[in-house]
Amino acid sequence: MADFYQNGIITTLHNLSERTHEDLESELVEFSKSRPMSLILPSLFSELEGEALPNIIQHLKDVPYLSEIVIGLDRADEAQYRHALKFFNELPQHHRVLWNDGPRLKALDAELNELGVAPRELGKGRNVWYCMGYTLASGRAESVALHDCDILTYDRELLARLIYPVANPRFNYEFCKGYYARVADGKINGRVSRLLVTPLLRSLKRVVGYRDYIEYMDSFRYPLAGEFSFRRDVLNDIRIPSDWGLEIGVLSEMYRNYAHNRLCQVDIAKTYDHKHQDLSFGNDEGGLSKMSIDITKALFRKLATQGETFTTETFRSLKATYYRIALDFVETYHNDAVMNGLKLDIHNEEKAVEMFAENIMKAGQHFLERPMERPFIPSWNRVVSAMPDVFERLKDAVEKDNEEFLG
Repeated sequence: MADFYQNGIITTLHNLSERTHEDLESELVEFSKSRPMSLILPSLFSELEGEALPNIIQHLKDVPYLSEIVIGLDRADEAQYRHALKFFNELPQHHRVLWNDGPRLKALDAELNELGVAPRELGKGRNVWYCMGYTLASGRAESVALHDCDILTYDRELLARLIYPVANPRFNYEFCKGYYARVADGKINGRVSRLLVTPLLRSLKRVVGYRDYIEYMDSFRYPLAGEFSFRRDVLNDIRIPSDWGLEIGVLSEMYRNYAHNRLCQVDIAKTYDHKHQDLSFGNDEGGLSKMSIDITKALFRKLATQGETFTTETFRSLKATYYRIALDFVETYHNDAVMNGLKLDIHNEEKAVEMFAENIMKAGQHFLERPMERPFIPSWNRVVSAMPDVFERLKDAVEKDNEEFLG
């Protein structure tokens, strides 16, 4: 059973009573009458052939309160898109699959690129952005949830708990972040959050001093969780990164756009496991190495927008401070694991800390060398300003793909 402690400056909604998903869903069905709900699923084609997504679909088939499911499909040719349409056609809810690599959406993307408002690189951020655009174009939902497609321990309670805070018309939350204990198969997982993000935020407090933004970020129990929900109006003005900084970028945008009392986090799962990334020592373009660099840059960029000045000396101090704090965390997590009968490899934990420390310097150098970098995808408000009929065209392209290839 969870504790009821409220840490930091963001409201935490706990799992105190083990309420059944049937009970939650009965309320959500009532909420849906005045506040219709949808789900965004950013997916790679390869996930259709994995273990997690077929199980997710079986659970979603029984969810009674969703008005729409929007699936973003990446890395799929025509045959794979046809297969995906049949795969997702099991869903009884209204749903659409965005073929991001198809000629219609690529043509629209090329026009947006000519106007300077298209995503600059491939990846999850781009996929999520187009799904958000389609959700706005569809107009079928007022409350929207998003979660990954690689959750091995998925059940429908996760979705119910995730969307409840923004679906309940008596709550005033615009955004909700999911959190959970990253424990599975007798191990403590979540290395990037445990060993990079939290120690880095604590280090920034020492090096740059108190900042409301740092305190805000440190209030989230699992800031890198890929599960969140939001009210529909949030989608219009959000600017998200296209790289691994997506989750940090979304939290930063919520900080920029909304008061703290309009945001919350919720415990959505007792156990959670998904596919794991390699540490990728010596490869800054893949795995947890790239992820750590992108996340660190996202934090530096946000602080810079608030007037913080960074130098090479700042990053050296930050690296040294981080290294000491992170090593202390390794001991803390090891003791926690031992007491709970779990495994934690101190050698590999410290190797990860060493790599993350190096990557703090790499991220800092990248930040200093590219002062004109524009890492964010434009907001949909800006896109509409540049192409007023973009929603109609996006919806039309998706509908035509569906009609042409589903048969």
